[in-house]
Amino acid sequence: MNNNFLIHLIDDEPVIHDVLGQLLSSEGYQVEISASGEEALSKFQGQRYDLILLDLLMPGLDGLEVLKQIKRMDPEVPVIIITAYASVESALTAMKMGAFDYIQKPFKNEELLLTISRALEHRQLKEENIRLRGELKKKYSFTNIIGKSQPMLSIFELIKAAAPTRSTILIQGESGTGKELVARAIHLKSDRASYPFVVVNSGSLPPDLLESHLFGHVKGAFTGAVADKKGLFEAANRGTIFFDEISSISLETQVKLLRVMQDKEFMRLGGTKTIKVDVRIIAATNTELEELIQQKAFRKDLFYRLNVIKIELPPLRARKEDIPLLVKHFIQLYNQENNKEVEGVSEEVMEIFMDYSWPGNVRELENVLERAVVLSKSKIITKELLPPFLLDNKKFLYEELNDLNFNLKEKTAEFQKKLIISALKKAGGIQKQAAQMLGLKPTTLNEMLKRLKIDTRGV
Repeated sequence: MNNNFLIHLIDDEPVIHDVLGQLLSSEGYQVEISASGEEALSKFQGQRYDLILLDLLMPGLDGLEVLKQIKRMDPEVPVIIITAYASVESALTAMKMGAFDYIQKPFKNEELLLTISRALEHRQLKEENIRLRGELKKKYSFTNIIGKSQPMLSIFELIKAAAPTRSTILIQGESGTGKELVARAIHLKSDRASYPFVVVNSGSLPPDLLESHLFGHVKGAFTGAVADKKGLFEAANRGTIFFDEISSISLETQVKLLRVMQDKEFMRLGGTKTIKVDVRIIAATNTELEELIQQKAFRKDLFYRLNVIKIELPPLRARKEDIPLLVKHFIQLYNQENNKEVEGVSEEVMEIFMDYSWPGNVRELENVLERAVVLSKSKIITKELLPPFLLDNKKFLYEELNDLNFNLKEKTAEFQKKLIISALKKAGGIQKQAAQMLGLKPTTLNEMLKRLKIDTRGV
């Protein structure tokens, strides 16, 4: 039900009041009705509306004047114009003045409801973008990327240099190293910061659906395409689009992405009109794209387009001196979220943290600390609040170090494999639950299962 949305219907015809009042109420909307522009504007003084349905032809104040005053009082409220065929020209004028769309009388109920749904979704997205932008400036500001190790200090300098440019950026690092965090920091330090930052979860959609999401589609392009839809490239215009795990995009989609990067234009799925966009692309990968090129799974020309500025994020095991800073940061964060007063971790816990290899990187550390803060009943986190795999780690580590002739990459992969299998067993084979235990995205876990060649049938 849509009972959280309040729609203001402004029309002088009683029959429209009855018809639309019943239709909207049956769909779960709350409805306020005004019979004139003057009445409607008087109600605006103390009420916030989610959407306005406005008739253009009314006695007294006409619809265009009412629209002008509404937009002065609430510039963000979507206004849908209701107009007769003879006044379509006036409706187009209203669109130029900021109306969201117009509906001609007599209208079909389905068409009106679809337009209302689109308008409300548009407003929600705009409000969410404004809210997130404020949060991100606080949460993801450059100074809040935690680290004092030399690898991180070098990355900070690279971010400072790259952010103001228009160059494409490729961020490489293992899962959980903070690739999206760095991408957001770059965006917020650029001259695009006041425009959208759009994330594309490349590996979570099949190729045809991904293309529809990226480029949009026109009505009738495929079954279920009941209206024109903008894609993520249009949504990100003048801002930044971030491709998370770019390596998972199909070769066919890679060709189309390359064309957008070269020509800065594209066509919606099923369309013929060329759409131009100004978008900065930041891509991330946890795999070596050069290896995928050798395997004919990634285009060399696209790689060169992406690899203008490369930022390689070190795994947490390569910057362990940052662990105490990260521990302090996450304890403060989850103290605030859970109204706790945890002051830190015991020396024994810190020693366990420093000995562990953190295959899930910073995200895994954050997950462990969130759990500990939530469960803690004292001011110090002790080892009893740690998950079992951390307590077993020392025994595993000492056994491995007895043999000094080992390859770190192979041992890390072996340990990751053991952890994933253990999590899958505890989750009863449910990958989504196992991903939550490991502090990973389900798509990331799926990629690791493939990379580590883990057979889940016997788990």
